[in-house]
Amino acid sequence: MATATNAALNNEHNRLHQGALGMVDIAAATMANIGPAMSFFFGFGFVALTAGVASPLTLVAAGIAIALLGNTLAQFTRSMPSTGGFISFIGRTFGGRSAVATALLTGAGYIVAMSSVIAVSGGFLTITIQRYFHVHVPWGIPMLVVTALAVWMMVRGVAISTKLAGLFFAFEMVMLFLVAIVVIAKNAGHLSLAPFNPHNITGGMSGLAAGFPLAIYLFIGWENSAALAEETDDPRRNIPRAIFSSVAIMVASYLVFAYATISGFGYDVNKLGASEIPFIDVAQGTLGVLAFFAYLAGLTSTLGCLIAGTNSQARLVFSAGREGLIPRWIGRVHPVRRTPVNAIVVFVGIALVTILCWVLWRHHEGLPADALVYFGEASTMGTILVLVVYFVANLALPVYYRRHHPEEFSVVKHLVLPLLGAAAIAVPLYYLSKPGQAAPFNAYPWVAVGAIVVAVIYAFILVARDPEVGDRVGSIVADH
Repeated sequence: MATATNAALNNEHNRLHQGALGMVDIAAATMANIGPAMSFFFGFGFVALTAGVASPLTLVAAGIAIALLGNTLAQFTRSMPSTGGFISFIGRTFGGRSAVATALLTGAGYIVAMSSVIAVSGGFLTITIQRYFHVHVPWGIPMLVVTALAVWMMVRGVAISTKLAGLFFAFEMVMLFLVAIVVIAKNAGHLSLAPFNPHNITGGMSGLAAGFPLAIYLFIGWENSAALAEETDDPRRNIPRAIFSSVAIMVASYLVFAYATISGFGYDVNKLGASEIPFIDVAQGTLGVLAFFAYLAGLTSTLGCLIAGTNSQARLVFSAGREGLIPRWIGRVHPVRRTPVNAIVVFVGIALVTILCWVLWRHHEGLPADALVYFGEASTMGTILVLVVYFVANLALPVYYRRHHPEEFSVVKHLVLPLLGAAAIAVPLYYLSKPGQAAPFNAYPWVAVGAIVVAVIYAFILVARDPEVGDRVGSIVADH
């Protein structure tokens, strides 16, 4: 206890800007991180092709699974809100080695996943410029410009960057609902409840399970608010509220967008799945100006996701540096703005290097280096690592409460729900890791196993050199 207290005191000058955000701010940032337009544009076609006409039910199942994970995060946060998120929670439960390993896996997973957003921010802007100005701009150029502007906003301060991400999110939602409502109204003559009939799921439960991993990806970013705990007013209360309200709003919104898309394609999922961006094609086929609105939604979605996602996920890396799980200089804040500038630069820098290596490899193989291809590949690899952390966190919750707060232990909240959450995560992990997938996806499970092995080895080495690591994990409580 004394060691933990000393660690907190030594890191006091590296505290973030406490109380800078309210519940609405972190909820908006969470939904901006999910990036509904971006996620739906590039993800729903695969879900529909896999699950069939009733693919909206896959989105409902994914929303329920995310809500189960939300319970785990909410229960941990009510006990010890921490910028370290799952890193701190798992470390407090299973010890210093688990915290170090989780820090590496979480950082790697989020950096790779966010690199897909960075790439598609340039790729989608290139598509938009080509569509309306008939000029081709290599996607790397707008990507670097947008990323530089996003980093500048994040370094300036968490309040201004979070509010900007929230504004982008609000704009994209207005555009998406405008398009969806007009599409549904135009197709009013042949609307049906077929998308909500379980009998219309291709392959029954196996089809639902096969589309489930893709549907889960549409919600990645739901945990955004937890990493903002130190900068949030009353985090024990506001973060759980932000988690559940965000998931509920996203499920309801996705159902509207999915229904509009499926009905717009005349319930032909093969035609829908063959479309590069189904929602935009439906908008274009309904009324030309709607496609313009959809493009605007996509642009603001990628920008909002880039800002909100990097803001929160870089803070996980920052917290790991502040606690000495990775190099300590990463855990320093700007002396005036109280932003984790080093962690943001490291996070974005590694993501950009990852993209560059992929582009060089594609050129070496004589393959086109398309941003949308990278988005699909990198988001899948990053999601695998993140899902592993989710799975372990669900197993950690009952152990944590039995060990540290036995008087508060609830069989339902602290045992049944997290075990159901672990089971729900096991499904997409299986489908993303099963043999027989096309390259490069068939190699990703082995890459994930290799990352886990490296993280565990590093954890044992670091703890052997610094036995007090476990005491520092979670030593800085967000609202203290």
